[in-house]
Parts: sequence; C-alpha cells; structure tokens
Amino acid sequence: MINLDEVVALLQRTPESLSALLSGLPNVWISATEGEGTWSPYDVIGHLIHGERTDWIPRARHILAGETRPFEPFDRSAQFTDSQGKSLGELLETFSSLRRENVATLLDMKLTAADLSRRGLHPELGEVTLGQLLATWVVHDLDHVGQIARTMAKASGDAVGPWSAYLSILHDRK
Repeated sequence: MINLDEVVALLQRTPESLSALLSGLPNVWISATEGEGTWSPYDVIGHLIHGERTDWIPRARHILAGETRPFEPFDRSAQFTDSQGKSLGELLETFSSLRRENVATLLDMKLTAADLSRRGLHPELGEVTLGQLLATWVVHDLDHVGQIARTMAKASGDAVGPWSAYLSILHDRK
C-alpha cells in the first residue's frame, strides 16, 4: 500500500526539479526530441500541465464520489494545442502553480487507508484503486523526468564519441 506522505514528498518536488533543470536553457535543449513522434522537454511540461488539470485530482474525486461510470479518457497529446504560443517559463510556472493547488487538494481530502482501496473504472485498464492512481501519479512524474533527461542527453549523444559505450542513457530507447 502507498504512503501518502511519500507520495506528496515526491509530487511537491517535481516542479522545482524540472524548473531547475530547464529554466533559462537555450532552445536546443528544450526543443530536442528523440526523433519523429517523440516529445521534447517543452512538450512534456505541457503534458504534465494537462494531467494536473484533467487527470489526477479529477479522477481521485471521481473515485471518492463513488462514480460507477469510467473516468473521462485522457488526451495524451492535448499539449500540442494547449501550449501553443507559450514560453517554457510560462509552462513551468503554470505547472508549479497547478501542482501546488493539487497537492493541497490531495491533503485536504484527508484520505484513509480505506479510501486508498476505493475503486474506480479506467476507460482502458478497467478497475483501479485510488491508491494505484496516486502511485501512478508519482511514477508518471518520474517517467517524464527520466524522459526529459534522456532526450537532452541524446541531443549531445553524437558529440561524446566513444564514451557513448559507457552512457546507458544514450541507449535506453529510441
């Protein structure tokens, strides 16, 4: 079973970590991708914003309300329209603000162990628990932090020459 304090500890750090990593970098770093159909760090931040608005807390509320209908499907590419015309700095600020609000909302829910076992219906995966949703929120953050680091590393992958053999981040996936 998940520990809510541990969940919150990580969720609170993600915006600061990403801001420290990405703020003020030249465009070559924030627009880098791993190839066609992959996301840049800029795209990932937009995706995280969309999740803050439409996924984690709305789905937690859905479960706590005892809804029997499936969650609303999540649009995994909404960032491509939602982020248009915005600077990375704006996106990082928005993500930080939304995350602060969502963590406060999560804490205000005063969840119990029984609440974490409550069930909802994912439109693709079927039955899930609130605890699984919250654990997924944490792992989703870590997945995208890793994706950003990997994408940025690959932007300089050719420049490292033979050291590439020692840098697993350059070989994880395309």
